[in-house]
Amino acid sequence: MSRSLSPLIALFALAVLYALPAIAPRAMVQDLFGILTLLVLAMNWNLLAGFAGLVSVGQQAFVGIGAYAMFAAIILMGLDPLVGVVIGGIAAAVFAVPMAFFAFRLNGAYFAIGTWVVADIARLAISQWKALGGGTGTSLPKGTAKEMAFVDGIKEMLDVSTAAAADALTYWLMLSLAVAMLVASYIFLRSRMGLGLQAIRDNENAARSVGVDPLKLKAAVFLLTAFATGLCGALAFIQITRVTPDAAFSVIDWTAFVIFITVIGGIGTLPGPIVGVVVFYALQRALADYGTIYLIVLGCLGIAVMLFARRGLWGLFTDRTGIDPLPLRHRPPRVAKPSHSA
Repeated sequence: MSRSLSPLIALFALAVLYALPAIAPRAMVQDLFGILTLLVLAMNWNLLAGFAGLVSVGQQAFVGIGAYAMFAAIILMGLDPLVGVVIGGIAAAVFAVPMAFFAFRLNGAYFAIGTWVVADIARLAISQWKALGGGTGTSLPKGTAKEMAFVDGIKEMLDVSTAAAADALTYWLMLSLAVAMLVASYIFLRSRMGLGLQAIRDNENAARSVGVDPLKLKAAVFLLTAFATGLCGALAFIQITRVTPDAAFSVIDWTAFVIFITVIGGIGTLPGPIVGVVVFYALQRALADYGTIYLIVLGCLGIAVMLFARRGLWGLFTDRTGIDPLPLRHRPPRVAKPSHSA
């Protein structure tokens, strides 16, 4: 594939995705919203684990904090859900500060387990919040999503029902968040700070010896991914409309599946989560009627990829074809060959 064609193909695909609420049935828009939710979570986890070397098993903490902060903004403060989404992202970033203070004192497997423990502590604490239903959770007031800002304008523009307009709005917001994550990650990882982050992942002592501050870079990435994950969690629960501690802080839904998606797609590569979420969704749809066989197939696929394609499906593809539309390494400038004049 020609490099000059890659941006055009990407722009065309993006235009189609943004146009879908106008041309596709509502069920497809809702399905794609779910896919984009997992994609955003996977890109954030990939930035942490794949590029910063921070293998967190507690990302569900930020999803849950973001969701509950959004519910509190709507139910307790009477704010617009879109404002609640921003508050959810900020709350998740604020929570990441004490979490990082504790978790950054740990390394390797201890860091992973430590983040999981903190997430479970957050779940238990939230379950005591009686104003939002305690352990049984609570639901958004009826019609909340339909009363969001811009919904009426979208309803008139697309000539659809209010519920479909609300779905279109949340879909566009999640799609925009995914695009922003991908573009920001690409720009950051090709910058000096991004190269420093990858150097820390590969050899922290060597990176420190050339002037890179591991703690500052890791903390910055941890806080930024917490903010984006909190935004994603808040948006997701606008669609779900009901929140409980077990659902909002589910390690299976918000971390285990996300790790699987990133690993099979290609950890440490930007397109990896995109490939992984497509494969995950295809398997989910194909095996939805087979119960536990679905989970067995996911497990077997994960094992096969880790054994035979250590860099994931995208890494296997680039190794075989040499095609990489989002290269992170800077290519050396071409040196003009000297002309031999007679």
